[in-house]
This record gives sequence, C-alpha cells and structure tokens, in this order.
Amino acid sequence: MKLKYYVISLLTLSACSPQKWQDGLWRGELAVQDKQAPFLFEVKNANTDSTILTLINGKERVPLTGITYASGSVTIPIEPYDAVIKAKFSGGYLEGRLFKNYIDDDKGIPFRAKRGDLPRFEAVAHPDSVSIDGKWDILFINEHNDTSRNVGIFTSDADSQIVEGSILTSGGDLRFLEGIVADSGVTLSAFSGVNPYLIDIHFLDENTFEGTFYTPKSTTKLIGTRNDKAALDDAYSLTRLKTGADRIHFKLPATEGRIVALDDEQYKNKVVVVSILGSWCPNCLDEAKYLSPWYDENKDRGVEIIGVAFERKNDFEYAQTTIGQLKKRFDIHYEIVFAGQANPETVANVLPEIENFSSYPTTIFIDKKGKVRKIHTGFSGPATGLFYNEYQTEFNNLISSLLSE
Repeated sequence: MKLKYYVISLLTLSACSPQKWQDGLWRGELAVQDKQAPFLFEVKNANTDSTILTLINGKERVPLTGITYASGSVTIPIEPYDAVIKAKFSGGYLEGRLFKNYIDDDKGIPFRAKRGDLPRFEAVAHPDSVSIDGKWDILFINEHNDTSRNVGIFTSDADSQIVEGSILTSGGDLRFLEGIVADSGVTLSAFSGVNPYLIDIHFLDENTFEGTFYTPKSTTKLIGTRNDKAALDDAYSLTRLKTGADRIHFKLPATEGRIVALDDEQYKNKVVVVSILGSWCPNCLDEAKYLSPWYDENKDRGVEIIGVAFERKNDFEYAQTTIGQLKKRFDIHYEIVFAGQANPETVANVLPEIENFSSYPTTIFIDKKGKVRKIHTGFSGPATGLFYNEYQTEFNNLISSLLSE
C-alpha cells in the first residue's frame, strides 16, 4: 500500500513539474488568417543563460539570444524587429503568442511549437509533375483589387521535393521562402523574426499558376506566368528628385547626439551613399549586412555612407537603442542618423527634395560635388540569387564611375 502511494506521488509530481526546453530541432507555427505558417528552428544550450534559438529558412539562419525562463514559460526576444515570443509548455507543445513591442496593446499572433526533427511541410505521395524552377512574372492582387507586378525565382530538389526561392517586389524581396512540392502545386512559408508568410500555389498548366499569399493581416491573390526574362521596372526610375533640385540637404542627430550634415568636412569632395532605412525593415538589414563590410574595404577610396533611419517611434531614446542594436549586429562603422518616425509625411519633411518615395531601403548616390546622380528603390537581398549578384555588380560599377570623375 505504501509502495503504491509512493509511485502515484512520483507520477503526480512529474506531471506537475514544469516542462523545459530541450536542445535540438523544433517545428513552429504562426497563425496567418485561418491557416498556419510553419517554420523550423534549432535550440542550443537550453535552460541556460546562453541559450541560442536559430530560425531556419532555406539557407538563412537567424540567431536569437537573451532568452529567459520562469515556471514553465519562456520569453524569446526578437531584437532586430522589436518583437518577442512569450509562451508556455503545455501537453508536449510550447504555446503562446508573438508580440510586437512597438504596438500598444498588441494582441499578438498565436504561436505553437513541438520538438523533433520534423519537416516544415509533410511530403505528399504524388507530388505535382510541373516544375516551379526558374523565373516567373507574378501579379499581386490585394483585397481592394489593387495590383502590382513582381518577379519570382525558385529552385527545387528532385529527390526531397523541397523548394526554395523568393519573390522580388519594387521595394525589395520576401526574403528566403522554403516549402515543398504539393499534390497540385507548391506550398511555401517563411519566418525570420518579423511577419510570417504562407504561399499556396496551384498550377493551371506548365507555364501558369494561381495562388494565395497569406500574412497575419492580409490575403493577396497571385497570378504567375513563367518568363525566363522576368524583371522588375528599373529601380533607378521610381524615386527621383523634384524638378529643379540637384541635391539633398539634412541636419540630423547621430545616436551619440551630435548633428550630422552632408556639408560636414567628412563628406566634402567624396562620393557619398545615403541609405534611407529602418532598423525594423528586413530588406534594410540585408542592405546593411552588405554595406558594412563593403564600407570597411572601400572607405579609403574616397567614399562615405550615411544611414538615415526612420524608426517605429518618434522617440530619440528608443532610436538610440534600435539603431545601436543594428550597428552592433552588423559591426557598422559609418554614421547612422535618426530622422523620426517611419511614415510618408516625415520622409517628405526630412527630405523635401525627393518625390515618389515608396520603399525602405532607398539608396541615394551623390557625386564628389554633392549632386545626386542616382536613386535606387529597394534592395534585392541574398535570397534572390542572381538578382542580388547583379545588384552588387551595378553598385560597384556605379561607385567606381563616380570616383573616377
């Protein structure tokens, strides 16, 4: 009788004790409309002060640190995007919500995860025979029937049926998408710390598809047409100087408090690259990751970079933190100044000489005489493959041309 009581007590204690992290692979899900966007992540050094959670999207790896625990719950800061996942262990799952700290009274996005070497999407018995490999013209049609033309680029593995790729828009790209060949098309998802994505594609024939792009707040219809020469409109033609203007002017505070202006001695008689960015913007992070080492390697040639940051809040102390984190993350040695809250009105007030501003990042190229020579809208990051390689070549050729003048 006593032995039986002792065994029951142990089982009860085990059932009531808090569950903990475990090292290894996990499969998570975030709600997008009435569906779930799956993603994979890996946990190392679980239940310690040095826990690292790494988000996995195709070739992309996004490490998250600063994770804390308390009584069966876990808090996962997502520093680059001022967000956090708060969750508890329940019935073998980790369940909670993704919150955006900069939104007052944010209700959060439902989150769930389970440990195990699980696939992002389950393989199907009879995968579609149509290949998605290559380039596609993709028309986005939103809930208001507004349309935009975009470009998809995808590759797939014949053995695993895993698909990777991205979609380029005029403002940048959807970063690293990963998915699988389904029974009547392709399903893709992504989560790199900001908004989760889910894309369902259904082939109509070898060269056309219809699909749906889901985010937590919107549903967009997709129409795709295969096109080996698919390309966006010229990124240098979208944002421009107003008639009569040939340069820009600003005087804005760096995070240390000093005022920075283009006519400072540091920038005189040099080629200057001005990046209009936000530390919260995924494509801006891709650009910063490229520009930071590029600047260190090229600054002695007579070129400077200034980042003009528009943040989630019009709060200098808040910006000091977010911009400081950005500079630390990518070891940035060029100046980044704070320009105010990210909205069209603020951009127009800070940079009144430009018009048709539509995207973060937007990059302005200034010659040695202080004149604006080109303005590039958006940034095609590493997820876009050859488009990323083409941009690097264009960027370097343009800088060399300006330096030679």
